[in-house]
Amino acid sequence: MTFEHTHTDRGSGARAGTLTTAHGVIHTPIFMPVGTAGSVKAVHQRELESDINAEIILGNTYHLYLRPGLELIEKAGGLHKFNGWSRAMLTDSGGYQVYSLGANRKITEEGVMFKSHIDGSKHVFTPENVMDIQRTIGADIIMAFDECTPYPCEYGYAQKSMGMTHRWLTRCIEQLSKVDYKYGYEQVLFPIVQGSVYKDLREQSAEFIARQEQFGNAIGGLSVGEPHEDMYAMTNLVCSILPSSKPRYLMGVGTPENILECIALGIDMFDCVMPTRNARNGMLFTTEGIINIRNEKWKDDLSPIDAQLGGYASGSHSKAYLRHLIINKEILGAQIATLHNLTFYLWLVREARKQILEGTFAAWKNRMVEKVSRRL
Repeated sequence: MTFEHTHTDRGSGARAGTLTTAHGVIHTPIFMPVGTAGSVKAVHQRELESDINAEIILGNTYHLYLRPGLELIEKAGGLHKFNGWSRAMLTDSGGYQVYSLGANRKITEEGVMFKSHIDGSKHVFTPENVMDIQRTIGADIIMAFDECTPYPCEYGYAQKSMGMTHRWLTRCIEQLSKVDYKYGYEQVLFPIVQGSVYKDLREQSAEFIARQEQFGNAIGGLSVGEPHEDMYAMTNLVCSILPSSKPRYLMGVGTPENILECIALGIDMFDCVMPTRNARNGMLFTTEGIINIRNEKWKDDLSPIDAQLGGYASGSHSKAYLRHLIINKEILGAQIATLHNLTFYLWLVREARKQILEGTFAAWKNRMVEKVSRRL
């Protein structure tokens, strides 16, 4: 696996590069659709390839571990073969999902004891077995096991949690050195920078993560309720420390505006459930702004969802028709809306890449932030 950082925008820190995996080339900056349980909700894998041209998607260790379970995934030959996805894949370690369980989990130095949200059964995640689980799932990029702190978070807790995340990372790296790839292709590890919104903790964490010299690096613990200004400040700080020769992944971010601003700070990779989850509720992201398709104003609007994007979902269906489907809770409505939002998100990062390559990103970004954040 290789990463080549090819261009940096003259007016910002925005970067363009290529990440080559056993399952294809990823052109950065990139947005990764979230396929929590081995499926991007409401979208067929064929559509992800042919209509959206997604180069990489996510799976989630917590959900896949619980159901369908590792035995079946391994029997199939890994998640790629189980779900029929031939391109690159990243798996989250499950740390965020365990964090979100609240009272149904207990965090110790050894790992996390938790109850399944499905049947209440008890399980334990440790840095070691999470690495083994991700080996079995078979993603190209696997994430270190960490604790995602909430917002707001007291300094003392953030400091203690960060230290434990660093110790867990050391255990993750050691375990991976003992366990071979299962399916004949390389898997690489991304450590995760933590530290909440505290500048000194983020500096310490970024420096520690950089010293591990793994293939790429991630920034976690943001987009958990903190003001956008804090997100940008922490991202900017961490990007100034993490090595420019390695891909940088900002986890769980975010709105189109967030993505553009963080590309400008030097982020290469993004994921978020927002385009798919919001689509199912009738919120559409477009090149002109945000649409709530349930609103009465779209009832008789026969114009395309987004003429600039074109394509099957955005150009072949009218706003009025999509509103009709969503209001009537037709499954097709969720499918078209999801396809459209993912088409827009992938268009946004590809257009950002084009502007970086042409040296015009900074001015374009400022115009686009204003457009994509307004309500229509």
